Amino acid sequence: MDVKDLRYFVAVYEAEGFSRASRELGTVQSNVSARIRNLEGTLGISLFERRYRRVAPTAGGDKLYRHAKKVISSLADAERALRRSRVKGFTLLELLVVVVIIGLLAGFVAPRYFSQVGKSEVNVAKAQIDALEKALDQYRLDVGRYPSNELGLKALVDKPTSEPKWNGPYLKKSVPLDPWGKAYIYKMPGTKGDFDLLSFGRDGQAGGSGEDADISNQ
Repeated sequence: MDVKDLRYFVAVYEAEGFSRASRELGTVQSNVSARIRNLEGTLGISLFERRYRRVAPTAGGDKLYRHAKKVISSLADAERALRRSRVKGFTLLELLVVVVIIGLLAGFVAPRYFSQVGKSEVNVAKAQIDALEKALDQYRLDVGRYPSNELGLKALVDKPTSEPKWNGPYLKKSVPLDPWGKAYIYKMPGTKGDFDLLSFGRDGQAGGSGEDADISNQ
């Protein structure tokens, strides 16, 4: 995202169309459209709904417009301050303007960024459970049964004294914790299969939704 993208966005928003906005900006319509697509790709949301002879902002577009106007206004203040000072470097006012701009953009972009982080942690948990499942299946092929509840997942890396056919370790490293720093829960037999393998999610408690939802092999 750059300031020019925001300027083009504001022009389209206020002109309610790409054609009129391109005339006001002194550029071709394809250039304006490309800028908006780039901005939508960066933010991961749709900013406008294309309608007959006009465009209408989405809820995300309305929210970005309020922030973008403040950013552009703050930049205009900074440019005027630079012209007045005519010295190299930043004045205190200019530094404050930069801080304000960063804060305004963070207020719009950060919530989307952290929601993606949450999704990433859930995906990591699913991948770890899948890897543990495969390791448990290999353990069963060698030993003839899955580890007991007493042995637990530790049996995948440390040879139990009661299992002479053990041919591990079945994991390259130690048994991983889930992305929230908690141990995976292993139960044998499982409620629906040979075993249950699960994480209680971010809150560490059964149930929940979103990032707090349970993640299991079932």
